[in-house]
Amino acid sequence: MVFSSVTFLFLFFPTVFLLYYAVPSVKFRNILLTVASLFFYAWGEKLYVLLMIGSVFFNWVSGLLISKYQKSAKLITALAVIFNIGMLFAFKYVGFFVEVLNLAPFISIPAVNVHLPIGISFFTFQALSYVIDVYRNREVVQKNFLSMLLYISFFPQLIAGPIVKYHDIAAQLGKRTVTAEKMAAGIRRFIIGLSKKLLLADVAAKAVDSIFGMELAEISGLAAWLGGILYLIQIYFDFSGYSDMAIGLGKIFGFEFLENFNYPYIAVGIRDFWHRWHISLSTWFQQYLYIPLGGNRKGTVRTYINLLIVFFATGLWHGANFTFIAWGMWHGLFMILERAKLIKPEKCPALSRIYTLFVVLFGFIIFRADSLSFGLGFIAKMLTPSAYTFGFADALQHLTPYMIITIVAAVIGATPIVPYIKSKISSKGENTAEIISYAVTAALFFLCILILASDTYSPFIYFRF
Repeated sequence: MVFSSVTFLFLFFPTVFLLYYAVPSVKFRNILLTVASLFFYAWGEKLYVLLMIGSVFFNWVSGLLISKYQKSAKLITALAVIFNIGMLFAFKYVGFFVEVLNLAPFISIPAVNVHLPIGISFFTFQALSYVIDVYRNREVVQKNFLSMLLYISFFPQLIAGPIVKYHDIAAQLGKRTVTAEKMAAGIRRFIIGLSKKLLLADVAAKAVDSIFGMELAEISGLAAWLGGILYLIQIYFDFSGYSDMAIGLGKIFGFEFLENFNYPYIAVGIRDFWHRWHISLSTWFQQYLYIPLGGNRKGTVRTYINLLIVFFATGLWHGANFTFIAWGMWHGLFMILERAKLIKPEKCPALSRIYTLFVVLFGFIIFRADSLSFGLGFIAKMLTPSAYTFGFADALQHLTPYMIITIVAAVIGATPIVPYIKSKISSKGENTAEIISYAVTAALFFLCILILASDTYSPFIYFRF
C-alpha cells in the first residue's frame, strides 16, 4: 500500500483517522496506531511483518538488558548491533556478496536470490539507534513493548523514512497533543508531498525510464543531458514528496518528525548538500558511525578515512550494487576535497552552486544506472562532442509542452521562491497568504485525484532501499 493510492487515501487513512480521534486516551490510540501500522506493512509484505515484529522484540529485550546489566552493557550492545547488521546483510547483501566472490578465479558459488523486505533498511537503522541510545543513556530505555513496536512500525515513516531516531521521538510516544492548526498543517503538508510525487516526479519518471532504458549507442548527447536532469527532478520530488507525506501524517496524529530535506539543489558545496539532502540518514551516520570512528578528532588522515568509510556505508545502505558504492565514494571524494580546502565553495557561492549541481548530477546518473559501465558511458555521452552529431529525436519526443511545464514547476519547487513570496505576503499582517495557500492546496489535491483516477501503480524510489 502506498500513500499515493486510492486504497490509502480513501479507505485506510480515513478509517484510521476517524478511529484515532474516537479513542479517548494516548494508550488506546497507541494500540490503534500499532495495529494499523502492522496491517499497513502486512498489506505489502504479508508474513514478513513477523520478521519486523521479531526484530522489534529482540531490540526491545536488548534495551532492557543493557539498562539492567551495566557491566555487560557494552557486550549486549555489540551483540545487538551484530544481530541488526547481520539481518540486513542476510536479506539485502548476501546475493551481492556471493556475486563479488564469484569474480575471483576458481570460485563458483550458486547465485542467491533473497526477497528484500520493504523498508528493512529504515526500520533496522531505527532499531540500531534505539539500542545505541540506551547504551549511551540508560534512562531512555523503553519498558513498554507496545511503545517500542509503535516507534519502529509507525506507518507514516515505516517504509521509506525519514529515519526517526529514538531520542527524537521518545517523549512523544507517551504524550502528545493535536490542535486544529497542527492537523490542518499536517493535511496541507501531506497534499504538497502527494503533488510532488504525482505531478512532478512521476511525469519525469516516464522519460527517465525511457532514456535510461535505451541502448547506450542510441542515446544522443542531448537525450543524456535531458535524462540526467529529469532524474534530478524525479528522485528529489519522489523522495522529498514521501518525506512531506510522512511528516504531514505524523502531525495529523500528534507526532513531530524532523525535516528530511532543505532545498538541497541550492547547496553551496557537497558538504552543504549533505546538510540538506536526506538529513535523517546523514545525521544518523554522523551520530552513530562518523563520531564513534573518531570524527575529525584524530588528525587529518584519519578524518579523511572516516569520511570515506561513512560514504562507502552511505552508498552501500542504498543497495547491493557497485553503482551505489561508486555514488557514495564520489560524494566522499568531494567532501574530502572541500575539507582539504582544495575546493573552496564559500569563495564564490554562485559558481559553487553550479559546481555542486554538476557533482550531484553526475553522481545520480551513476546511482540510477543499472551498471557502473552504463553510468560512465552515459556521462561520456554528455561530454563527448561526437554524441551531438546525430539526430535528437530521442530527446525531443520527451520535450512536450507538459514536460516543459513540469520542468519549470520543478525548478520553482526546488528553490525557496514560494516560501519567500508567502513570507512577503504574510508580513503585511493579512490572512491573504493562508487563504491562497489553502486554495492552491485544494487545487493540487483535485489534480492528484484526477491522476489517481487512472489507477496506475507508481511505487516510491526509496521503497527498494
